[in-house]
Amino acid sequence: MPRTTQHPKAETFNFRVDPSLKTAFTQATEAEDKPAAQVLREFMRAYVERRDRRLFEAEARRQSRAVAERAGDRESDEARSLRELGALFDEDHFADEWKA
Repeated sequence: MPRTTQHPKAETFNFRVDPSLKTAFTQATEAEDKPAAQVLREFMRAYVERRDRRLFEAEARRQSRAVAERAGDRESDEARSLRELGALFDEDHFADEWKA
């Protein structure tokens, strides 16, 4: 029978945890009236989002350094583009907009 929902079936994730940590975690989630599984899923999502953000930032830094290195060559496209941008921002009408 074909699947009628867009969400894939959830999978089970088994792992070992220290009994005292499990007890403390269970007490904490019960005190907040949240299912432990929901809190663990939230932790997992946050971890993946932080990792993705770190990878994105690392790639952005790598690309920025590469562009900056190429811009050191005054004849490069990057250097020409930076000069053009600099000239635009030196014009009075752009300076006035930034001051406002």
